[in-house]
Amino acid sequence: MRSATREALTSTRAVLADLGSNVDLAVGAEILAAGRVVAGASQLLGLLADPTADVVGKKAVVDRVFAGQADATRAVLTAVAGSRWSSHEDLLAGIEDAGVRAVAATADSGTSIEAELFAFETAVRSDAGLELALGTKLGSPDQKGSLVERLIGGKSSPQTVTILSNLVQQPRGRRIGELVRDASRIVADQSDKLVATVITASALSEAQAARVARGLSERYGRDIIVNHVVDPAVVGGVRVQVGGDVIDGTVSTRLADLRLQLAG
Repeated sequence: MRSATREALTSTRAVLADLGSNVDLAVGAEILAAGRVVAGASQLLGLLADPTADVVGKKAVVDRVFAGQADATRAVLTAVAGSRWSSHEDLLAGIEDAGVRAVAATADSGTSIEAELFAFETAVRSDAGLELALGTKLGSPDQKGSLVERLIGGKSSPQTVTILSNLVQQPRGRRIGELVRDASRIVADQSDKLVATVITASALSEAQAARVARGLSERYGRDIIVNHVVDPAVVGGVRVQVGGDVIDGTVSTRLADLRLQLAG
């Protein structure tokens, strides 16, 4: 991530935090929907991402285009427009980041959005037809959003439904798995946590999973949410991914390394 975007994200997140209780689930949904509006209007996107454009003028445009939205929504969008982003795509990602964080902040303490997102990703990964329906470029964005609502409405929290139904309408070139993992990472970070994907050949016991989470928490200095994937192809051992870090101790990888050494 380039420095301009890092600073812009920090600034936007600070504005969101300062809004406090003015941010509710509806505001989060409005921010995510606003991202789709901006992405679909090239002139608007170009203006908001233009670092040379007058900030006061940008605010006036935001107020005009999103006149029907909540004050908190426009405040976040004004913060986005007033920041310097490294690219148009980074600005859209910044709006998405703010929207997901706004939605996540409204969940009660007993709701694990991360677990619900992982369950959705697992279900999609196991159903090629569903993955195609949500990932195809030919499908209507509204239909994709409605499909998510039909699939998990009433089964998952309103926060998870809001995040997923909005994001499948604007994947920004990502496959559904990547999109869900990005959302999970943002939700976890909003609570000062990290998400670890742990892949093993067979299921871990609760005690084993707890030991993995505890060890990773000590290593990274933050609470860890473990998403466990069972994949017999790894043969044995464990593969752990936390953000961009990968710890691979699987038998399949060691065998592959050995084959490369023998071939060399």
